[in-house]
Amino acid sequence: MTRKVRKIYPNRFVKIKILESHIENNIRYIDNVAVIQAFENAKDATRELVRTKDDILVYHTGKKKIEVPIKQIFAFRGVI
Repeated sequence: MTRKVRKIYPNRFVKIKILESHIENNIRYIDNVAVIQAFENAKDATRELVRTKDDILVYHTGKKKIEVPIKQIFAFRGVI
């Protein structure tokens, strides 16, 4: 699916919704996406990137694969 997105929006930033993905070795590989918006410049894409959450990403179509590293966050709760 990312090949189609790269062909339609060559060398641009796009805001996408993840539809299908799989995890291998703490890396989430994105298999299928839906394009929400394409950006004309990096400034607008960066502004939108900081607002994204959940399964929404901003991706540059110059990259062949979409890979999201999964970081383990450990926290301790208690009284200090």
